[in-house]
Parts: sequence; structure tokens; C-alpha cells
Amino acid sequence: MAERTLLAVHAHPDDECIGTGGILARYAAEGVRTVLVTCTDGAVGEISDPSLATPENLVEVRARELDESVRILRVSRLVKLGYRDSGMAGTADNAHPDSFQQAPFDDALERVVRVVRHERPQVLVTYDERGGYGHPDHIRAHQVAVAAFEAAKDSTRFPSAGPAWAPSKLYYSVVPRSAFVRFIERLRAAGIEVPFREQVETADATGGDPPFGVADERVTTSVDVSAYVAQKRAALQSHRTQMGPEQFFMRLPEELFAEVFGRESFQRVAGPGDNPEADLFAALA
Repeated sequence: MAERTLLAVHAHPDDECIGTGGILARYAAEGVRTVLVTCTDGAVGEISDPSLATPENLVEVRARELDESVRILRVSRLVKLGYRDSGMAGTADNAHPDSFQQAPFDDALERVVRVVRHERPQVLVTYDERGGYGHPDHIRAHQVAVAAFEAAKDSTRFPSAGPAWAPSKLYYSVVPRSAFVRFIERLRAAGIEVPFREQVETADATGGDPPFGVADERVTTSVDVSAYVAQKRAALQSHRTQMGPEQFFMRLPEELFAEVFGRESFQRVAGPGDNPEADLFAALA
């Protein structure tokens, strides 16, 4: 096989850390070329400490935070598409003319196809169809990445974007619902504020599905990244505007963080492999 290359497509600065920080660090350590596409500038993110940024310079600050994160994770190449953060569903930011939501789909698609054809990855990773938890930019990143997986191999699509290339495998970064439920239980036991609290309490009361995660049977691949948890945590901490001391990730004791985030889970939706598998490059010659 030619040089092994992994391409991850994410929506915002800091998204690279939680679901894929471990694989980015692990595969980089194993000599894989790792490429990260970040679609938006994070302009609508929170500011954990007013001394770190203002609404006027948040984009610039978050760009530096992302640069530091990829340095820690040893990402080989970072591609910032530069679309404006569209904000949470139902907010006015969704309609901003510079937002990812308002960008012509084929323009974003061609830009990602260009990266795929230039980098020639065997493995492409993105979110599931819900974008993990329903954020509009996550969903759009999923749509663009999946379309690019197919379009990049079609020489009649975007011929100016380079010679056609067909990635071998497509994965969604997912969390099994059972793992999310255990995570919530551990947070409560540690006295840490539960994320998505209202939705979690509604699910508890009604017996419905939790607000995050997929059915366990969708998980095909579990990658051991326990040796890289410290890198993953450090990369997350580099996003200081988003990760204030009260943010639940930052309140996790190191041992609990290592327990919860020492494995990363994926659904293989295209390409060869057995189930279950423990390596994104499994079954590739």
C-alpha cells in the first residue's frame, strides 16, 4: 500500500479532539499521514474567560488554538475552509450569508474533493448523519464529506480539482448509547454537571433514547487510544476559549478522562473489513 493517509472532516475548531483526537495522535505516531479539514471558523463559540478573547477577535484566537491543537496531535496538514460558524440550530447565525449553512453546497464539496484528490487518503472519517448531536454545521460537514467520498473518484466531477482518487474506507465517528449512559452515570457520581442535562432528564423520565450516541449495534470499530489520552486531553485544553475550568470535560479527573476517552468508536459505512475491528486500516493491503 502507498503511504497510509487518514483524512478527518470536522465542523469547528476543537471538534477534532473528542471523537478523533486519539486516532489522529495514534496514527501519526505510527507513521500515518494525518490530514484535518476544519470547515468553519468557530465565530459563534463561547468565550470561557473575557481575558482570552472578545467577540470581535474570537475567530483569530480560535484559529491559534486550533493550530496548537494540531501541533499537539501531530497532524500532518490542517486545511481551514474558513466558512463562518452557523451557530446552534434555530439561531439567527444559521442565516448569516457567510455561514457554512448558506454556502453553496457544491463549492464546499469541490474544496473537500480537492483535498481528497491531493492527499489520496485510504481512510476518511466524519460525523454520522445527525452530526453527533444535531448541530447544523456538523450535519453539513457530514453531508459534504460523504459526498466528497463519492465525488472524488468520479473523474467527470470537478475535473479541475485533480486526478480522481477513491478512498478505500469511510467511517462515522460515533458513540454507542450504552457508553454515553455510563458516562452520564460517572459524571453524576463525581458531582459534575451533566451535559445536555434537560434532554438527559427527559430521556430518564420517559424511558426514551439519550440525546447523544447511536445504537450499539452500529459500532463496527473500536480503536484503543489509551496511550494517547494525555495528548488528546492537552489538545482539548489548548482550546482555552471553549474549555474553561467549569466545562465538564475540564472537570474530569485525569483517571476518569482516561477511562472514558481511552477508546474511540466508529461505524464503517463503506469499505472492506470484519466486524468488529480494532484498526481503521484493517483489511487494506
